[in-house]
Amino acid sequence: MVTLGIILNSFCVIGGGHAGCEAATGAARAGARTLLLTQKLETIGELSCNPSIGGVGKGTLVREVDALDGVMGRVADKAGIQFHILNRSKGAAVWGPRAQIDRKLYKKHMQEALHNYSGLDIRAGSVFDVLFDHFDPSTSDRWGKIKGVKLDSGETIHCSQVVICTGTFLSGEIHIGMKTFPAGRMNDAPSIGLSVSLAAAGFKLGRLQTGTPARLDATTINFTGMEKQLGDIVPSPFSYLHRDVPNAANQVVCYQTRTTPATHQLIRDSLHLSVHIQETKKGPRYCPSLEAKVRRFPQKESHNVWLEPEGYDSDVIYPNGISCSMPEELQELMMRTIPGLENVKMVRPAYGVEYDHVDARELGPTLETKRIKGLFLAGQINGTTGYEEAAAQGAVAGINAGLAALHQPPMLITRADGFMGVMIDDLIVKGAEEPYRMFTSRSEYRMTLRSDNADLRLTELGRKVGAVSDERWKVFVDTRSRIENATKLLKDFRLGPQGWRSHGFIVQNDGVLRRYVIGLGLSLCTEVRNSGFEMLRHATITASVLRDAVPALADLDPDDALLSRIDIDGQYAAHLIRQEADLRLFLEDETLTLDPFMDYSVIPGISEEVRERLGRVRPINVGAAKRMEGMTPASIVALLRHAKRTFRQSAMSVE
Repeated sequence: MVTLGIILNSFCVIGGGHAGCEAATGAARAGARTLLLTQKLETIGELSCNPSIGGVGKGTLVREVDALDGVMGRVADKAGIQFHILNRSKGAAVWGPRAQIDRKLYKKHMQEALHNYSGLDIRAGSVFDVLFDHFDPSTSDRWGKIKGVKLDSGETIHCSQVVICTGTFLSGEIHIGMKTFPAGRMNDAPSIGLSVSLAAAGFKLGRLQTGTPARLDATTINFTGMEKQLGDIVPSPFSYLHRDVPNAANQVVCYQTRTTPATHQLIRDSLHLSVHIQETKKGPRYCPSLEAKVRRFPQKESHNVWLEPEGYDSDVIYPNGISCSMPEELQELMMRTIPGLENVKMVRPAYGVEYDHVDARELGPTLETKRIKGLFLAGQINGTTGYEEAAAQGAVAGINAGLAALHQPPMLITRADGFMGVMIDDLIVKGAEEPYRMFTSRSEYRMTLRSDNADLRLTELGRKVGAVSDERWKVFVDTRSRIENATKLLKDFRLGPQGWRSHGFIVQNDGVLRRYVIGLGLSLCTEVRNSGFEMLRHATITASVLRDAVPALADLDPDDALLSRIDIDGQYAAHLIRQEADLRLFLEDETLTLDPFMDYSVIPGISEEVRERLGRVRPINVGAAKRMEGMTPASIVALLRHAKRTFRQSAMSVE
């Protein structure tokens, strides 16, 4: 056997998809010498499904990855060919930055970024097996620790940490009609050995499904009469390092059409010809196949279809909304029932994918497995779906694996810190019965966790653990300082109603606040003087508009993106005061830690069902225990009582 020697404290990332790219670069930023292993070097950064990044909830994740100095946002800005903020007409808490992406440009810029990344080595190789040192169960609460990985070539790579980011490749199987064949993606072989390794170590594996639509020849589509989908005139970059994007003046147009009753009838008539539909494995609820839509919503006569260009020099169209796994010979017939696609030709058929995933309740908040020390999992292997969810997990797992390799404390992101924390907490506490997708509605604190302020929430946290570069930190400090200074100027500038009206602002005529003083029988009158910051609560008033009224703001550029961030802070200020109280209560529960290796069998007063759930999830604090399904108030009280008693006993034994 050939052994490839790697320096001490090194670790490996398995997979070059979105999770793998962020895991590898995150670990390298944290200071660990990192090796990225992928089956094909030329597929690093591949957009396996849709040619877009971001969206509602997802766009916030991309911004959070960028705030931790990740690469997805910067690459998406370079490769973006149409930019649009979804939900712009609604509040900023639900805005969704999104970009249409040129596939070739994205892959080109991602590969350039990784091949020139300090501390990162990349090698082509297929990992066949993960090597463990098995612990004696009588002396350790863990099953074992990472020793290395074995390639299908027979080589062994020794390392102390491994991040598995295999996407749909873990025992992946493609379905087209009644045909099935092993593959993680069309024309790419699956990873079989890893599933065997994980199962042998005792991990609970499940099967999930997803799919991708056919690719269409743009020259055979009649776009006349379709609704145009245009990008924003002034694009909003994903990355906080960018003030603009290179393709702002050359944005492509997307189009919208709809399915018809004839489409749905053809789907119904062919359901028995699809093994993917007949399977009992669960597919994505929020990005369902056309077959699933037709079955789930039989009363609907049509469903939206968005026709998205795949790049500047490509004639391929991605028909978003009609993924399916029906027989290849029927797919073109089905699409020709859709207006504008009457003469369409397929470039590649649609297909479904079925793959293994690990029950995410096997993980802790760093995404390290509880069972195996040094083994981290990120992406679809944890039951999620989507590029952005994978990238966010990759960033957290990679940074923490890098820190662990260097024996440094972990970076923990809670539900109060970001959508990353919400997603990870949902996964490790509840698991994923179906592919998990991020939405703003999953967060209790979405007024705080917005897409505009991810840097203010996370960049300092990343800097403290050494995962944020000097360049990023310099930009962040400058941005934060400018926001704080402008906000202070607005808060310090106050005028009464007449003063604001003199500048053309419409305010209430009653500028007197009357207060009744108890015991004295007096009514004191105080003029209400609103600050410039308080004026931002009015939807029609912005910091840019206030420049004429507030002399100290005159030097600021009215087009400065920072002013729009101050607008949002002002609009949400009153709501954030209330949310801060909720956050304090949340943090109280999060600081009440629990022993992850607690013996739940000896806790009196809890049901066997709750006992079994606690043993499977092993929550690290009281907050996580409360969020578990099936937990009752009585169970929480019993758990707290036992935790306090055992803590006192352990403290006395130490003394």
